[in-house]
Amino acid sequence: MAPSAISPEIQDLVAPKKDTLGLPEPAHKRLTKAGIDLSNGYPYRPSRPLYLDDVYKIRNEGWNHVEAGARADKSKSALLSAATKVTDLTAHIGTEVEGLQLKDLTDQQRDELGLLIAERSVVFFRDQDISPQEQRELGKWYGEIEIHPQVPHVPGVPGVTVIWPALQATEVPASFRKPGGASRWHTDLVHEKQPAGVTHLHNDTVPPIGGDTLWASGYAAYEKLSPDFRKLIDGKRAVYRSAHPYLDRENPTAGPKFIERIHPLVRVHPATGWKALWVNRAMTDRIVGLDKAESDVILNYLYDVYEKNVDIQVRFKWTPGTSALWDNRITIHNASWDYGGNYPRHGTRVTSLAEVPHFDPDARTRREGLGSLGPDEKQIDGVEL
Repeated sequence: MAPSAISPEIQDLVAPKKDTLGLPEPAHKRLTKAGIDLSNGYPYRPSRPLYLDDVYKIRNEGWNHVEAGARADKSKSALLSAATKVTDLTAHIGTEVEGLQLKDLTDQQRDELGLLIAERSVVFFRDQDISPQEQRELGKWYGEIEIHPQVPHVPGVPGVTVIWPALQATEVPASFRKPGGASRWHTDLVHEKQPAGVTHLHNDTVPPIGGDTLWASGYAAYEKLSPDFRKLIDGKRAVYRSAHPYLDRENPTAGPKFIERIHPLVRVHPATGWKALWVNRAMTDRIVGLDKAESDVILNYLYDVYEKNVDIQVRFKWTPGTSALWDNRITIHNASWDYGGNYPRHGTRVTSLAEVPHFDPDARTRREGLGSLGPDEKQIDGVEL
């Protein structure tokens, strides 16, 4: 099927659209202040690529990723001393920093923030006065800015995607029983050749009740596994797929197919040197080299470990003007839709692509790195390790 033979229905599916939803007032005020041109509609919606091979070509060439957190002062004194308050929200994941504006961070503070995110997985900053342009500029510090081929973004600021559940609901209606969208445990952009590192979500408009986001620690999920089970999955690779399907140009009637790439099940963070479990139920498809039944058993167990251990999770209550920066290499996250779409919610997101995932058998776990293993974890069946 040549492109010229695409049916009107398909043409309508891939064509840019102009949305007529009313922007929430806080979002409108922020965007107007930033000089965003809203005269041609909001958000900008790119023409959706139709064919699989076109999407593979978008970022099929690698680049040298420089890890900001790896060059940071381990004390993080420039960042932490400038804050008025720093609070760890749980023992294993999540830190809130007060008294700083992200747009004003020095280069040294940006590096130290990169390390703090790598250590604590997700870091929160309330009361942020930051434009989409400044958000993108900060994102460049942490990697290659991801410009999504089909997700709506802020007009004139490619790479700053729009998170607006009311807009998404015009295409895929949500309900209590099927909230859809980000209301499932997942990790962003795992199908990329060099997948996502740090994501920065700034919510300018949030519901007064509900709408929390949850994150779980890949460091801690890996440590929940027995030492022998870790040996079973260390070095194993899996197929990770895209969230969006596309057509095979050579066989379009075969139905939709996903972008697929192979990465390690366990990866090592370049700033900390710690091992993290790197799977998610939404987009990890199968373990390479195993039969489907074998792969399913192992993956479903790993998903359960990641998702069901509440002691390795943090649940965050948003307030207007809050930014969250998390590391997709060491987390999964889940957005609660318990507010049922009854209140407006709007934010902008910048994702920085990072290194090609790698595994190092000699790397340490997080608690080994911190020297916080308990006495019972230094033995197996009473035998000293």
